Amino acid sequence: MSRWKELPAEQHPHIRQLIVRLRTLKDRSGLSTQQVAARTGYSAKSWQRYLNGRSLPPREAVEAMARVGGDDPDRLLVLHEMAAEHWAEDRVVRTRVPGDVPPAAPGAPPEGPPPGRTQRVVIGSLAVALALSVSVAVVLAVRLAEARGALADARAGAGGAAPAVVSETMVPVHYTCRLEQRDGRWYAGLSRTTDSLLAYTYVGPAVAEAQCLLRRAGFPPGDIDGIFGPRTQRAVQHIQERHGLVVDGVIGSHTWKALRGAEAP
Repeated sequence: MSRWKELPAEQHPHIRQLIVRLRTLKDRSGLSTQQVAARTGYSAKSWQRYLNGRSLPPREAVEAMARVGGDDPDRLLVLHEMAAEHWAEDRVVRTRVPGDVPPAAPGAPPEGPPPGRTQRVVIGSLAVALALSVSVAVVLAVRLAEARGALADARAGAGGAAPAVVSETMVPVHYTCRLEQRDGRWYAGLSRTTDSLLAYTYVGPAVAEAQCLLRRAGFPPGDIDGIFGPRTQRAVQHIQERHGLVVDGVIGSHTWKALRGAEAP
């Protein structure tokens, strides 16, 4: 039986297990290193490196040794895969000097992460993506809560005169503008009012009608959602300024006249 060189104590157990198994198969075969080389197609010097733990044998060499020693190749390849996962880091721990980069070991697998490590990287990436998705959902929920709170504050400051104002529990609605001109006036198909009083925090189809007409006049009010918010208020102030009206951001009969008769830019 061969007298084998002691393996490094700090070597990873999976690597030691593979090397010890390969040594056992060689001893069981009763062949010399030269004879093993002849039967496996790998040189005697290569097998000396493999069996002394200086190089990781390729899969084909492991399969060939399994046949020579009468072992199950699949079981031995499992050991090889487990050893391959730790081979690179094991070599770094045992050979790295500060400032140096260790050279590739002869007979080592091609560059790139071993299969097990690649799987861990993929799983880690998926975990990060999931965490980011959850974070985005949380941020959106917080922003929605803040917006509802701001609308509720605006409602409280507007007094009780408005018949329909923003509610913090309101479900968002998106209206469709169906613009048409009749008797020299523009309509969006949502309300035919010409004198309804609309102000900040008001809601409903009449607000959506005004938003459609503001957009047509070249003053984007934001989403056509029927909510008289800051962007809608600024758009109203712009069209009032264009037509020489009182710039108060409130839609009354004079502003409706400007909206329904405004020419598109």
